[in-house]
Amino acid sequence: MELRTDLHIGGRWRAGAGDARFPVTDPCDGTTIAQFAVATEQDCLDAVEAADAAGPGWAATPPRERGELLRAVFELLRVERATMAEIIVRENGKALADALGEADYAIEFFRWFAEEAVRIGGDFRLSPAGDKHILVTRQPIGVSLLVTPWNFPAAMATRKIAPALAAGCTVVLKPAPETPLTAAYVTDALQRAGLPDGVVNLVTPVPPGPPVARMIHHPAVRKLSFTGSTEVGRLLLREAADTVVHCSMELGGNAPFIVLPGADVDAAVEGALVAKMRNGGSACTAANRFYVHDSLRAEFTERLTAAMRAVRTGPGLQEGVQLGALVSVAERDKVAGLVADAVAAGARVTTGGHASGTGAFYEPTVVADVAHGSALTATEIFGPVAAIVGYADVAEAVRMANDTEHGLIAYVYGEQALALAVAQRLESGMVAVNRAVLSDPAAPFGGVKQSGLGREGSSEGILEFLEEKYIGMDLPTVLA
Repeated sequence: MELRTDLHIGGRWRAGAGDARFPVTDPCDGTTIAQFAVATEQDCLDAVEAADAAGPGWAATPPRERGELLRAVFELLRVERATMAEIIVRENGKALADALGEADYAIEFFRWFAEEAVRIGGDFRLSPAGDKHILVTRQPIGVSLLVTPWNFPAAMATRKIAPALAAGCTVVLKPAPETPLTAAYVTDALQRAGLPDGVVNLVTPVPPGPPVARMIHHPAVRKLSFTGSTEVGRLLLREAADTVVHCSMELGGNAPFIVLPGADVDAAVEGALVAKMRNGGSACTAANRFYVHDSLRAEFTERLTAAMRAVRTGPGLQEGVQLGALVSVAERDKVAGLVADAVAAGARVTTGGHASGTGAFYEPTVVADVAHGSALTATEIFGPVAAIVGYADVAEAVRMANDTEHGLIAYVYGEQALALAVAQRLESGMVAVNRAVLSDPAAPFGGVKQSGLGREGSSEGILEFLEEKYIGMDLPTVLA
């Protein structure tokens, strides 16, 4: 299909008011895929106004109708999953298998929230004093600004759009400049499925800071949902404080992967490979720090090294490729710098450790003998690098795992009773016990500490776009 490269405001595709465009590049070779429209501040405000104008009509649309529209989007995209995946690969660089997995995950949010749209609950009860009845209802929060990252350009958009629309909110989507084509594709699918004009709007300001701030300060915007780094999240929270905009934040992670004494090493290595290499390591859920009990460390390191060495790297659309490019050369160089710093401090690379080929490629890498607290363990790597740290007792492993400002997800491998006991002590919003994949549209996704605010997915996800209203009333207690 033809790629959309314009803004989408009030139901129309249009160039930016300044007619400027920015290049979207293929990170495998640096070639330009498309020239995408730059949104000016006025374009962004126009999008907010369009969402505001469409708001009352969409909020008044019966939940069943909203749900059926979301179901129609699900059915459309399910047929077109290969197209979505190819667009993701071309602008993001990930392997096709990862892109197809993302497409399936992204599409499923429309089915899940199509069903949740008709299940928005309320409450009705007599006050304890018996002087009134309490009616609690939930209403759409209003115009919602959705800011999404480049690592999952489809899934991070649909995980926000679907619950917002199910709740009756209209939205303005601001995707990352590295991956606007996928966002435009999803927006186009919503339009083709019959969504009313102005309900979903797409803007791509470059640079994004001032225009996003202007949108947050617009009186019509009542919700900000952001996925990205903790640093940017802090800045957006400061902006949102001025007008007390309700915020959901899915921020950075630094996931520990704990291998307990007595763990099945084969299962732990298999899980480690998936938890580390899914999406090429460019995921907030990616395992970053591998804390392995000293009794298993040598064997685990040897086996993980062999598994990582066997991963096939290359252009994402090439058959059999398991690891594609990182999203940019700058991102590749950041990862390379972290590894170089660890080696300089005494760690050793057991496989990988180099940029490979042309483009933004970095080899699957294992770094052993890493010191806890080093830059490699204190930074969200966002690349195909596994840092292995040894420990002597389980209490020490828990302490090191919790020694971070982040708390999104953690992984624990070992005998079930001990693994569950450790999971209870981990400061993390999500814990995977003896498994490597945890994300599910039916489960609440989110972190603690500086990894975020609120939850996405599950029945909790739609509540982020609803406000409770309490109505007190007197009802007759005696029949006439």
